[in-house]
Order: sequence, then C-alpha cells, then structure tokens
Amino acid sequence: MARFLIGTIPLVGHVSPAVPIARELVNRGHEVWWYTGQTFQAIVEKTGARFAPILSWFDYSDLKNVPPDLIDQREAAQGIQRIKFDLKNFFINPAVGQVKDLSELLDQFPADVLIADGMFLGISWLAEQKQLPWAEFGSSALALSSNDTAPFGSGLPPSNTLLRRLRNQSLNWVFQKKVLRNLSDYTNDLRSQLGLPPSSVHFFDKISPFLYLSPSVPEFEYPRRNLPPQVHFIGPLLSPASTEFTLPAWWDEIKSGKPIIHVTQGTVATNPAELIAPTLLALAEEDVLVIATTGGVSPDTLDLPSLPANVRIEPFIPHAHLLPQIDVMVTNGGYNGVQMALANGVPLVVAGQTEDKPEVAARVEWAKVGINLKTKSPTPKQVRNAVKKILANPSYKSRAKDFQTKISRYDTPTLAAVRLEQLAETKQPVLSQVNPTESSAILN
Repeated sequence: MARFLIGTIPLVGHVSPAVPIARELVNRGHEVWWYTGQTFQAIVEKTGARFAPILSWFDYSDLKNVPPDLIDQREAAQGIQRIKFDLKNFFINPAVGQVKDLSELLDQFPADVLIADGMFLGISWLAEQKQLPWAEFGSSALALSSNDTAPFGSGLPPSNTLLRRLRNQSLNWVFQKKVLRNLSDYTNDLRSQLGLPPSSVHFFDKISPFLYLSPSVPEFEYPRRNLPPQVHFIGPLLSPASTEFTLPAWWDEIKSGKPIIHVTQGTVATNPAELIAPTLLALAEEDVLVIATTGGVSPDTLDLPSLPANVRIEPFIPHAHLLPQIDVMVTNGGYNGVQMALANGVPLVVAGQTEDKPEVAARVEWAKVGINLKTKSPTPKQVRNAVKKILANPSYKSRAKDFQTKISRYDTPTLAAVRLEQLAETKQPVLSQVNPTESSAILN
C-alpha cells in the first residue's frame, strides 16, 4: 500500500473536492495524511485520513485569523486588481510556510506521492525540492493558457478561428508579461528563499508534470489543441449526501407542482444584496417556490427585505438533498455548485464577477446549460427574465439533462484513485489514455 500526503487551501471550495479522493484512497487500504485549515479537521478525519494543521502561515479557514486591514484592502480592490491581490496574499504568500510545514510532515510520514489542489503552490515547490512525484486536482475550470482560449479571468469564450487565435495569443502575452509580471517576479523572490531557481511559468500555467485530475467532463471545458497529456477528466468531485441532515419543516411544499427555483451565493461571496435579494424580489409575484440558502449564515443576521410568501430560506441545505428537486438554480458561479447542478440535470442562471466566477459563468453559457448575466449584482428584472426564459425554453433543461447523463458515467473517486495508484507505483507521468483495468470505473 502507498502513502499519500494531501495539501489543500483552507477554503470549502478547495477542501470539498479532496474528500472523495481521500476517502477512496483510505478505503483501498492506503495511508493518507491531509494538511489544511483547522476548521476542516472533522471533515478530514471523517474520510479516514490523518489531519495535519497549518502552523507556519495564517490559517484563513477561520476568518478571525485574517487581519482586518487585509480584508479592507481586498474589498477595495476590483477586477484584475482583486485577482492579483488574492493570488499574492492567499495563494502565493503562504507557499513558504506550506513548504516548511510539509517538509516537517515528510520527516514523520515519508509519502510516496504528494497531492495538491490546483491553487496550493507549496506542494509543487516541495516536490521540486525533494524530487518527489506529485499530483494535482482542480478546484475550478482549467486555467491553462492556450491559443484556443483567452486569459483565465477574462470570461471570454474560446475560438479557433485564425483572427481569434491571434487575439488570444496577444492577450495571453499581455496577461503573462505585463499584467502578472510583478506577481511572477514576487513569486521568484519567494522561491529563492527556498533555494529554488527562478521559474518562467506563471501561476495559472503551473501544473503537475505527473498527473492533473480535472473535476468535470470534457464537454464542460474549452477545447485546447495543446492540452497536456497528463490532464485527465474524471467527472465532478462531489461529496455524497449526508445522512445526518434534518429536512426543514416546510420540505413537503416542494411537492406542490410549482417550479422550484434555488438561489445561492455559496460560502465566499455571501453579501445577500448581490444576488439573493434581487432574486427574491424578482420572483416575488411569480407562481414558483423559491428556496434560498445563505452559505451557513443565519438569515436573521442578514439585511434582507421582508420575505415574499413564496420564499423559504435556510442557512444550508446539502445540494445532494436539494438539487434533485430543483427546476432552475440561480448562483454566483461557484465551480463545485455548478458541477453539482449539472450532475442533477439542473439548468443555471449565473451572476458572478469575482474570483474564478466569470470563467465558470462563461462555460455555463458556452455549454448551453444556462444563462450568464455577466454581472455580480443583477437587477431583479435581469434575474426574472433569465429564469422565465429557462422555464419557457426546454432546450436548457434538455442540455442540462445531457450533462447529467454524461456525468453519471464516471465513477470519479475510483478513476482518481486508480491514477494516483499508478503514479505511486511507477513514479512516472500518468498520460491520458483509457487503461483496460479502469474501463469498469467509467460506467457505474
């Protein structure tokens, strides 16, 4: 049996995709240690992995650990400046502390393979130092640059026409050499502290040369003619339904026969004025049932208007319970939530412009599984028109159902574990090809 050491950014959207991977590896008899934020200790230990806490950098799984001035600076930054601020402070700066903590863990637990989420920089640096094989799993859409795609974060759709490819090439050059140049220089300064040489690879093109697990189906991702062969589409990394959740008292109302609309802003961008409030107002007079979730925040603490009669609001309802009942999901574009919606055949209305959300929203539109409102603060009229358009046009539901069928063919935890086992055994890159021993894992 092999030893696997996982490192994840201490945020729900980065921890959750690793849960089915860790659980499957443990179930197959492997030993797994998992390094992440203290808030997630119970989640980690429930998979059977051993929890290892963050010690040498600030653990922002608990917002109380984030300096208030850093939060203020982040709120003041907009657009590309917000992206650069987040990359520097929450993903690049921690890498030195990550390497320190993980090096000490390796003294106790000599792992055969390191595993990181796609934004966790420290494991790639540690692997470079120690000459260890490492694997990566995505927590969002593929960010790799290509002449077939515009820079990640732009929200522009792909194109393979000559003019658009030339446009993409120019935009990628500007993005890498101008927009992100100072971040690349800063990153290399940190690398030098660890005795690592400068790297010409910018943040979004950092990818494991051994194995990258893309948590979706190929049909949701932009086609790239230069896609690296170590990239494997394994289907969404979704957690199973919790048996411990108690359904709310109003749950039987979902059987009313009315269309059911779910609105959520996930667990990061939770200001209700951006999407929840406009959606409640938009659908107040419609003959639908609206189910809103607030990302774990008590609805009583939010500055929401009086709730319309057709609204039911809860801090949290597991998507595995809720989404099979839903006709349309209104979301700000969290990647895992979108994948969960598609796994249940639910079309989407997406309104998100921060973090990776413009890219997720653009893929929803490109894949024809929903409507991209191209704003993080839509008007009630925009939301109402989009929801009514999806309800009136069966092509959206049909397309989402097609994705549900495609996703159902993937036994994602098994596919991930088999590839990780191959890496542990061979210490060589795992290249994209269907292995006869895995064919039964593709279909349930």
